[in-house]
Amino acid sequence: MSDLEFCIHGHFYQPPREDPLTGLIPDEPGAAPFRNWNQKIDAECYRPNAELGNFEKISFNIGPTMFSWLEINDPDSYEKILKQDRVNHSHFGIGNAMAQGYNHTILPLASHMDKVTQVKWGIADFKHRFGHAPMGMWLPEAAVDYATLEVLADCGILYTILAPWQADTPQVDTGEAYQVALPNGKKIAAFFYDQDLSTRISFDPGATRNADSFLLNYLLPKFRPKSSLNGNAQLIMIASDGELYGHHQQFREKFLERLLNGALVGQPVKTTFPGLWLREHPATKWMGIHENSSWSCHHGVVRWMGDCACTPGGGQWKTFLRTGLNQIASDLDKVYSDTVSQYLADPWQLRHEYIHVFLGEVRVGEYIQSMIGQRLGEDELKRIALLLQSQFERQRMFTSCGWFFEDFDRIEPRNNITHAAQAAWLSFQATGSDLTREAVELFHNVKSQRTGLRGDQVFYEKYLKAEKKHDLDSSQGF
Repeated sequence: MSDLEFCIHGHFYQPPREDPLTGLIPDEPGAAPFRNWNQKIDAECYRPNAELGNFEKISFNIGPTMFSWLEINDPDSYEKILKQDRVNHSHFGIGNAMAQGYNHTILPLASHMDKVTQVKWGIADFKHRFGHAPMGMWLPEAAVDYATLEVLADCGILYTILAPWQADTPQVDTGEAYQVALPNGKKIAAFFYDQDLSTRISFDPGATRNADSFLLNYLLPKFRPKSSLNGNAQLIMIASDGELYGHHQQFREKFLERLLNGALVGQPVKTTFPGLWLREHPATKWMGIHENSSWSCHHGVVRWMGDCACTPGGGQWKTFLRTGLNQIASDLDKVYSDTVSQYLADPWQLRHEYIHVFLGEVRVGEYIQSMIGQRLGEDELKRIALLLQSQFERQRMFTSCGWFFEDFDRIEPRNNITHAAQAAWLSFQATGSDLTREAVELFHNVKSQRTGLRGDQVFYEKYLKAEKKHDLDSSQGF
């Protein structure tokens, strides 16, 4: 067995673009000649990488929201990706795919119950698609704190991948995995990727024009001489956005295929993936983490809650958006809990497992009856089903992309408020509790510096559309 191994991790994710009222993605002119960005990115990245077999040779996660789109719109590539993980799971007993927090929520900024829901939904979605439990989970934006890691460990996750600056020491040796001790007495393994190589692959197109040159000039020199390893193995971990390979950088899917196959012939290194590495080289050293840090912003999680130098001038609307959505979420939770706790001692467990309804594994009425353990009337079932739908939209309110960019008048933050409007409308339908006045006040100060569009305008417009759709459906007998 080679003592020198490397792993490339690809984080494949796209923000949800579907209108919650129709389930359809509107035409996006910027994606021309394709109708929307999902189609474009699939054609340039997901499909060619699946056809080349690249998913079998890397560590990867695919955001559940994008994967559900792929399942319907490109089932051939979808099946190819699943099969490439199953090849490893069949051969090694360990797959190379990782799960992901379901809605790409910045988990350190989420409540405890939201952390649990996001992790449980991500695990359930993974099992539904891949047919086995995940060993690892990619944290959205690699944003981390100890409370999030505790939830991962409680849910059976064994490892995650972080940036080197997320370790609690500035000189972390990224050539091995570490155990992270958690406040609840448990532990979880952490891989810290190589910053230099990950940056080169992500932002230096000249370095990746030729896979053989990249291997010889950049990757191999990273390995220490075997004489200095004292018989220990060494791992080089590289991490980047998965869409880099073919979408962000043209032809890099072919670079990846060559690097993982032909370029390695005769070389003293081989590829691996985190679960396999941990089985063959259990982590024995301990490392702490830098809380509230992320891989995509050196300012920690500030980018998703306020002013950050990465998006100058964007802080005020982000603060108002975060504050407003937090308050609406709290109000929705109270309505949900007050209603459902009449039937169930733990209403949150009902939400944690609701993903199985969304995945089509069980009908909503059957699910509610089985969880509550008593037969309910039709009106009661409908009320609880509407509240669960509201909670599903409420989770979508916190998709991280809503705060990532510099201005409010973009599809991502507008979608976050759209989901808030849909969640509030569903909650009103179930209980008659009207949150519109409060929401309009909360989102009034969410304002685009570029166009002047305000969050309250978006909320009210989408809420009215939900009402009109309900009236139309009712008139047609639905």
